[in-house]
Amino acid sequence: MNYISTRGGIAPIPFRDAVMMGLARDGGLLLPERYPDVRDHLGDWAKLPYSELAFEIIRLFADDIPANALHDIVRRSYAVFAHPDVTPVRPLGRVWLLELFHGPTLAFKDVALQFLGNLFEYLLGESGGELNVVVATSGDTGSAAIHGIRGRNRQRIFVLHPHGRVSPVQEAQMTSVPDANVFNLAIEGTFDDCQAIVKTLFRDLPFKDAHHLGAVNSINWARVLAQVVYYFHSALRVMRETGRDKVRFAVPTGNFGDIFAGYVAARMGLPVDKLVLATNENDILSRYFATGIYARGSVAQTLSPSMDIQVASNFERYLFERAGRNAATVRGWMEGFGRDGRLDLATLPVDPLFAAGAGTTEDTLSTIRDLYATTGTVVDPHTAVGVSVALRHLSADAPTICLATAHPAKFPAAVARALGRDGLATHPEVERVLSLPRRCRTMPNDAATVAAYVAENT
Repeated sequence: MNYISTRGGIAPIPFRDAVMMGLARDGGLLLPERYPDVRDHLGDWAKLPYSELAFEIIRLFADDIPANALHDIVRRSYAVFAHPDVTPVRPLGRVWLLELFHGPTLAFKDVALQFLGNLFEYLLGESGGELNVVVATSGDTGSAAIHGIRGRNRQRIFVLHPHGRVSPVQEAQMTSVPDANVFNLAIEGTFDDCQAIVKTLFRDLPFKDAHHLGAVNSINWARVLAQVVYYFHSALRVMRETGRDKVRFAVPTGNFGDIFAGYVAARMGLPVDKLVLATNENDILSRYFATGIYARGSVAQTLSPSMDIQVASNFERYLFERAGRNAATVRGWMEGFGRDGRLDLATLPVDPLFAAGAGTTEDTLSTIRDLYATTGTVVDPHTAVGVSVALRHLSADAPTICLATAHPAKFPAAVARALGRDGLATHPEVERVLSLPRRCRTMPNDAATVAAYVAENT
């Protein structure tokens, strides 16, 4: 399986090179040349435990890694999860809840970043090279990436988060890690500013090469690939439990990476009736699916900070598919968006796979209250956004699986505001990290300053 860029400026490359490249050298995003058709495997896959299913799916895209090595990487990645099913799914009122928060940092990013950390370690061990990961985070990616890379040989990680715009728990999970190969930078700006700095560093190819830069944001294809697995795992179980032959997914998303993994699963043959995209007030994506206009706005601070994003990096992958995989068309679109902050694609045919909506702050709070009152379950504000939008798009023919992207203990203030009292969103790991000393450097919103710091520490 080879990989190509959405902007067409590189020759096809194998999986291991795609992983190490991260962002394509032409500024585009990498995608497989094709999506394998797995419909004939679904019956057998429904019986597999999570780790074995992950191996079967990932091996289709990583055929240049020996099967025994890949099997070991996958096994070790998911052995650290607290639940035997890794990402269990359970009924919750009128929907099903896919719990993606049983990893080391209590967020869905662990599913991909435990795998990616072990994968990097294997590839660097073979090559004898080193990797300096530079990553932007709106909250959860940073801590999950740190816990995937901390203490590893040949790897360092530089995490950029927006100063004062992540939750106290998210900040503590990142900045309390004492390992010498971990560097936390609080950027005086928004997540979009952090993401722009990272892309600037990666587009400076001499700098990228000289300092061996690597990516763990969802611009790295391996991130998306690892997330494809839990769509299959949950759908096959819910279809078996309900006797239905298709499912819907409701996905709270800001950067389009998580829901794009669902799109890939559907392209591979998973019977997905609908992907319900849910945003908060930062609704660039839900507005696009309603109007065909993709237009940047101002970033609003909300109760679901990991979704406080106005430029969705992974959306370019979807645009590539919508353009019939025409890289020249995508280049023109992205150049226009970079120049004008607006892209009018209203003439494209409507994609029947997607529905979309936005959950306001009041929607978030009322959903947390209603779920607790009717089921006794506490959900985090991102999950609440997803559930609130999912309930507008229920189908009698296809059960809806809502992605629970973080443990509620990561956002105790939002939960307390919704439920009127403290103490309902707790976890021992959260209490532990909140008591630890912190290590972080605040920096201006300036790519040159960040580049100098990376160079000094590599």
